[in-house]
Amino acid sequence: MNNSPINILLVEDHKLMRVGLKSLFDEIAELEVVSEAETGKEAVEKYKIVHPDIILMDIGLPDISGIEATKKILELNSRAKVIMLTSHISEQEVMDSLHAGACAYVMKDINIEVLRMIIKTVKEGAMWLDPQAVPILREKNCGVVPPRQMSRAMFKEQHANLTQREYEVLKLVVDGKSNNEIAQELTISEHTAKAHVCNIIQKLVVDDRTQAAVKALKEGLV
Repeated sequence: MNNSPINILLVEDHKLMRVGLKSLFDEIAELEVVSEAETGKEAVEKYKIVHPDIILMDIGLPDISGIEATKKILELNSRAKVIMLTSHISEQEVMDSLHAGACAYVMKDINIEVLRMIIKTVKEGAMWLDPQAVPILREKNCGVVPPRQMSRAMFKEQHANLTQREYEVLKLVVDGKSNNEIAQELTISEHTAKAHVCNIIQKLVVDDRTQAAVKALKEGLV
């Protein structure tokens, strides 16, 4: 088993915020800040040197934005994993972040334990979107075509263990339906609907229904 910590490039122009985050990460053995950057251009250069597992990227930077820096990093390595940090929810920034190839969109006031979970799951290939941003993605999903998007056929092949019924349930999850509403829509019991949702979450290797919906939308499954 690999017990090496997850290496993080921390990109934040506000020193107090940067020092605070680094101090919190210092208390978590499985996470390690291996490099820091104050600007977008510096982030790109630091990425070339340290090749971190995760880039924790502030959106508002003094030279190029975190979104532009993300694009440049993804041009260097299409498998780079960027978590966008923001102090507010902006429809344009949500969409631009996803188009740039970010794996997660996170509010800065997030609980550190939740952020730790997000970093771990993103490292493992999952995606995460702040719940406040999910309605934006659901409304605009037709325009979300990230650079790293799999083809629908490839995604289905990779997740071929999803049953046809689970695909139907997943589509309703993406539509924001509750377990009770899914049950009514498909004429099944609420218990069965809940079981299908739990199976989907497990098979897509995510932590909750919100992440399942985000992953399905971003990968073009529904």
